[in-house]
Amino acid sequence: MDMKALYVLSFFLYNDRVTAARGLQAAFSMPVRGNAPAEACSPLARCQKPKPFAGAFRRQNRRLQKALGRAGKSMRAKREAGKGGRNLRSLRGAQGGCTLFRRDGRPCTLPPPRRKNEVKQLKLSFYTLGCKVNQNETGALAELFCQNGFSLAREGEAADVYLVNSCTVTAGGDKKSRQWLRRAKRLHPGAVTVLAGCYPQAFPEEAAAVAEADIVMGAKGRRRVLENVLSFLQTHERIVDIAPHEKGEAFEELPLERFEGHTRAFMKIEDGCNRRCAYCVIPRARGYVRSRSEENILKELAVLAGAGYKEVVFSGINLSSYGQDTGTTLAALCEKAAGVPGIERIRLGSLEPDLMDDESIRRMAAVPQMCPQFHLSLQSGCTETLRRMRRVYTARQYAEVAEKLRAAFPRAVFTTDVIVGFPGETQAEFEESMAFVRKVGFLKVHVFSYSRREGTPAYDMPGQVDEHTKALRSHALQAAADEVRAQVISAMAGTEAEVLLEREVANGIFTGYTKEYVPVRMRAPGRRTGDIVRAVLGAFDGARCAARPV
Repeated sequence: MDMKALYVLSFFLYNDRVTAARGLQAAFSMPVRGNAPAEACSPLARCQKPKPFAGAFRRQNRRLQKALGRAGKSMRAKREAGKGGRNLRSLRGAQGGCTLFRRDGRPCTLPPPRRKNEVKQLKLSFYTLGCKVNQNETGALAELFCQNGFSLAREGEAADVYLVNSCTVTAGGDKKSRQWLRRAKRLHPGAVTVLAGCYPQAFPEEAAAVAEADIVMGAKGRRRVLENVLSFLQTHERIVDIAPHEKGEAFEELPLERFEGHTRAFMKIEDGCNRRCAYCVIPRARGYVRSRSEENILKELAVLAGAGYKEVVFSGINLSSYGQDTGTTLAALCEKAAGVPGIERIRLGSLEPDLMDDESIRRMAAVPQMCPQFHLSLQSGCTETLRRMRRVYTARQYAEVAEKLRAAFPRAVFTTDVIVGFPGETQAEFEESMAFVRKVGFLKVHVFSYSRREGTPAYDMPGQVDEHTKALRSHALQAAADEVRAQVISAMAGTEAEVLLEREVANGIFTGYTKEYVPVRMRAPGRRTGDIVRAVLGAFDGARCAARPV
């Protein structure tokens, strides 16, 4: 088919730009959008905009008009389509697609057009940064999209919508979000790209300026992501939807019933933080404390237990603050959650040590389903550094809380976060912090180099530490933490523990975690993922602890 005949065909197909675009691609094996690869062209491509054609074909408008002038009255294309007076209207709806003939008599077949009510199942790809809360929200959004006609793209598979759920704790997180969006837009120019989460919420103007994002949304009103994506698919008009947080706003419900690839269920029960630590931008991104209702939590727990999940992990931005706005407590919730049939383990996310009072510890220790692993946020083992960070406890008070938990939970272990290179941190203060980490004996330490965040009190503090020194301290502390981790796990050799089998890596060989969150590898013939097996712990190889069933 020559160029002129092709354009005549395209215009007579009811100005159906999608079908015309597919016809151009099929006939010429070339994209309809400039230099974009052919596989990137889809019904989502920007050629859907109300233009005759896109990319290189825009330059052919003059030739097109001439062809239409010669063929418009005679309907030559209609006669060439075959005898019997079949017109383009009837051919368009014919089974097997629209078939016309070249001037030399050879047939040319176009892909079948989409019927009026036919909807393509669009593919969706996520990129999630940050904490367990973000991961939980990504899972809930994925479930929401799938309930509305979307499907999740497999690894390496092209998608129609690319969504990054951002984290803005560090400047590096913001950079990763932008890089991922640029790559998605470069490889799939016809796809819809979405920037959502904490980064746009904390820095709305900066995020709105990210040109690679077709849709920019904050951490508030997550359900509107679906609405905005559907709107963009119709209008192709860029959307910036960032609503500020307000005092008294309600907890946004995003229930999640399935956790693909996990045998543990993660449940977000709290959002926001009322504290104002000097280094932290998260209160700007997440707003004030708001708690999920106990009724909704227990209902979802029952659903999860019915789906076979035996362990639930409660998470939140400031989990220890749960109930401050509703008149309840985290300990009271744990007691009620333990009464849900089928829930055998309850694990808590990050906790603030100063909010773990004696009464809460006592009540939690009385719940047999409680896992004796506690993520107590530290940030620094030096009291002077903690004071500049505007943390509300000292290193000594932190150690006292850890000892109270060890007394209440005989097998208690601790994980934590530590920041190195905070403004004003001297070498002596850093060494004091590292000595504290060794003294407490953490199972795992997440080490972060301080990242300046504009708008926080620490941004302009004197005594900013250079990046080279931060890197050296980070490596040193991580090495010390890894050494302590090996000592803590090795000390458990010969003891019994309950292992949740999470993944079968070979025939009858599983990996999993104990209630203390010790990673385990064991042979358990006849078992399956999701089972809880009693086992004896063995040697630690640096990655996992060997174990055998009792």
